[in-house]
Amino acid sequence: MAKVMKKGFKRLLEEANAKIETIPTRDALKLAGDDTVVLVDLRDIRELWREGKIPGAVHAPRGMLEFWVDPDSPYYRDVFGQDKKYVLYCQSGWRSALAAKELQDMGLTPIAHIEGGFHAWKDAGGAVETVEQKPAKS
Repeated sequence: MAKVMKKGFKRLLEEANAKIETIPTRDALKLAGDDTVVLVDLRDIRELWREGKIPGAVHAPRGMLEFWVDPDSPYYRDVFGQDKKYVLYCQSGWRSALAAKELQDMGLTPIAHIEGGFHAWKDAGGAVETVEQKPAKS
């Protein structure tokens, strides 16, 4: 028997989307190469190897994002300390919506996500760069 969730993913997405900025894909296409914006790809590295990424985007796996953003974390990444707008994306816009709300709640602003994610980006003719798989370090 399936468990009944108090709050399912659809409700979480509704709540996130009500509080964050969502950038339509056609507008997001204009952000590539904008030095006032950091595009952040949240997808798993295997997704990047398989499909590529938006040129110039920073890869920040969803599972590490909050740790990479927080200056008090031992995993902090300087890229998140810049005075820029952070625009997140994932494959379809679900992970990025939830992540944008979480980072906004943490105090990272300005922040937004791309409507429809990487899938919509590619469908709209957005540029894609290949991500090469690197050999594991021994």
